Amino acid sequence: MSLLWLALPVIRVYWIGFRVVLHQLLRRLLRPGWPLKPVFPLQNGNVAIVTGGTRGIGYHTVKYLARLGMHVIIVEFLYCDLASMKSIHQFVQAFKAKNYPLHVLINNAAVMLVPERKTEDGFEEHFGINYMGHFLLTNLLLETLKQSGTHSHNARIVTLSSATHYVAELRLNDLQSSCLYSPHGAYAQSKLALVLFAYRLQHLLTAEGSHVTVNVVDPGVVNTDLYQNVCWAAKMVKWMTGWLLLKSPEEGASTSIYAAVSPELEGVGACYLCNEQRTKSADVSYDEELQKRLWTESCRLVGIPDTAP
Repeated sequence: MSLLWLALPVIRVYWIGFRVVLHQLLRRLLRPGWPLKPVFPLQNGNVAIVTGGTRGIGYHTVKYLARLGMHVIIVEFLYCDLASMKSIHQFVQAFKAKNYPLHVLINNAAVMLVPERKTEDGFEEHFGINYMGHFLLTNLLLETLKQSGTHSHNARIVTLSSATHYVAELRLNDLQSSCLYSPHGAYAQSKLALVLFAYRLQHLLTAEGSHVTVNVVDPGVVNTDLYQNVCWAAKMVKWMTGWLLLKSPEEGASTSIYAAVSPELEGVGACYLCNEQRTKSADVSYDEELQKRLWTESCRLVGIPDTAP
């Protein structure tokens, strides 16, 4: 039973990855010139914070936003470690001391398929960095986002998930994957948690009339160094065919940029976006009771009050 339990997440993750890669390939063959580069409005000095902005998708997101005239703060440049709640608190404290507004927050950073290990706060690493770090960072910056958003120009929160959330299981009684650890299962769970979190947060923001929107981005399968822990066969396939089957990091950043600045999404939240289009996320991600329970447990884990009704 234990071997089967460990094998299932691997099969599911690689199966969904194969489907996404196949879709990307067909899209390239059937739509020459894809992806098109849209023209977005200048951002006139608006302020954005991006996690994981030093390389890969995050780097190209930062680069494009800066080109639009946005002031972009890369979390890692200010020595913020998403694996440390203390570090996140220090970063937010330093940011707020500057009295800057905040118009866009992009939760981009991630780890994938890492060996079993814990953050300094005792969280399983996928759950701790991919989800808990962004959960805490977002909540600590929420008041600034609310103050920066207006009726005509909402502040935006953009959170990167992945197609693996479609095959994930969220185990509220074992969020730290302490029973029979599977890196594939832990990664997929963290990405599902991000979708549930985004939908719950948008519900709360809408209920209180705040001018902040929250959307989720699926960048696709992108040729970055995030895949350094995949099996050797997958590494070989990536090395041989990545140029054809995978998106470039620049292409992978396109939906994040779209979510951050597109006029089409002004005032629009709770969307799951892939290839600059709204699409349906996993059925379980719309479970409002699960969203509430995860929210409550997350607040408890990071030590912030749960003021949600």
